[in-house]
Amino acid sequence: MHIARTIDDLRAYLAPYRQATAFVPTMGNLHEGHISLVHQARAHGEAVVASIFVNRLQFLPHEDFDTYPRTWESDCDKLRAAGCDVLFAPDERALYPEPQTCKVQPDPALADILEGHFRPGFFTGVCTVVAKLLNCVQPRTALFGKKDYQQVMVVRHMVRQLALPVHILACETTRSEDGLALSSRNGYLSAEQRAEAVQLARTLQGMAKALRGGHADIAHLEQQAHEQLGSRGWQPDYLTVRRRSDLQAPLPGDPLVVLGAARLGTTRLIDNLEV
Repeated sequence: MHIARTIDDLRAYLAPYRQATAFVPTMGNLHEGHISLVHQARAHGEAVVASIFVNRLQFLPHEDFDTYPRTWESDCDKLRAAGCDVLFAPDERALYPEPQTCKVQPDPALADILEGHFRPGFFTGVCTVVAKLLNCVQPRTALFGKKDYQQVMVVRHMVRQLALPVHILACETTRSEDGLALSSRNGYLSAEQRAEAVQLARTLQGMAKALRGGHADIAHLEQQAHEQLGSRGWQPDYLTVRRRSDLQAPLPGDPLVVLGAARLGTTRLIDNLEV
């Protein structure tokens, strides 16, 4: 596996592939969900590229940028074992050689709701770094996990609006045996919290089951979900039913997705389930 620390090194190494690459962007601290994306990427490119970059722009001032887990050696071992060809691992000076005053502002109708409401500016940071990484790697396909459902939609919208020549592939969420969506932040959970954490997925499953059974009072369903998690010591940000196309309030007949974000102790977890 070639490790590229600079944009020039990355582009020189990838030049023979002429955009026949598949790309998995990450912030490191890799788990089996990331590795699943790397395995799936093999079918979409002659070269598989992953990146590790903890992007300061998408962290709010009170969030965990400085303490976000950096697990370099373990990450490299996992990527080599998964058959990754190139790891792009720039430091901040390489990716942001000067203050990043030019930023990508996503559509507020999609980016200022749900995650964007509770983490203002988050998707501007995401879009800016993803646009920059896509320009560096110039892949044919970029793979993202559906656990970050809104993020995938925001990135797709950006790529379409900017006419970037890359296909955004959304891959199914990887889960542990008990149903918890794999996340780098699961490592913050105590043993007791880890046993409780699966309740977020189970709450969303209950909402989805009710919808499939014809439950039409969405506001009541959302309120029940809030009360259910709250009674267990969670602090929900949102547990909501939206239409898949644009994450707005659904109309009759719309394909649906249920999405949730909640804090368990000091750890904020997110999950979703298409209905």
